[in-house]
Amino acid sequence: MSGMPELPDDVEATLVRKRRSDEPERKSEAERLVDRLMSLGWTIGIAESLTGGLLVSALIDVPGASSVVRGGVVAYATDVKHTLLGVEATLLRSHGAVHPRVARQMAEGVRSALAREGVRCDVGLSTTGIAGPDSPDGQPVGTVHIGVSTPLGNRVEAVSLSGSRNEIRAEAARWAIRVALGAL
Repeated sequence: MSGMPELPDDVEATLVRKRRSDEPERKSEAERLVDRLMSLGWTIGIAESLTGGLLVSALIDVPGASSVVRGGVVAYATDVKHTLLGVEATLLRSHGAVHPRVARQMAEGVRSALAREGVRCDVGLSTTGIAGPDSPDGQPVGTVHIGVSTPLGNRVEAVSLSGSRNEIRAEAARWAIRVALGAL
């Protein structure tokens, strides 16, 4: 490379390329989701369990998110999933809080829980799973269910993640944004 100083053989060099002024900046998935919601004129409500607020935090970090993000409910305790989000008590008793139908009902329920003047959120997005280090119900640590509810229908995706408790929680939030993008 001309103009670059010679480095000793035992030193690794990393070339850092600056973005040209005419080159568009690559948007994060959270930015893309907020942009997509804006283009549709839709709002979103978030229901989180294992992600504990990480998902709504990622979205509200995006400038302009206040025009589409209604808010979030951290329904960490099982009874809160029932009382605030309307998840069926019989479902929670028979299958526990980490189940695909629980994720779907959380996503549906948050649309109503965060309604404005009787109008539901257009999109409900939920996370439920097991971040570890132990599993309370025998399911593998890293089991995650992500629910999306929109006027077009419902979708639930299951993912199996690995890593530390914090890594699983962070990756689950990233996955939820991807699943929401795929549903819109």
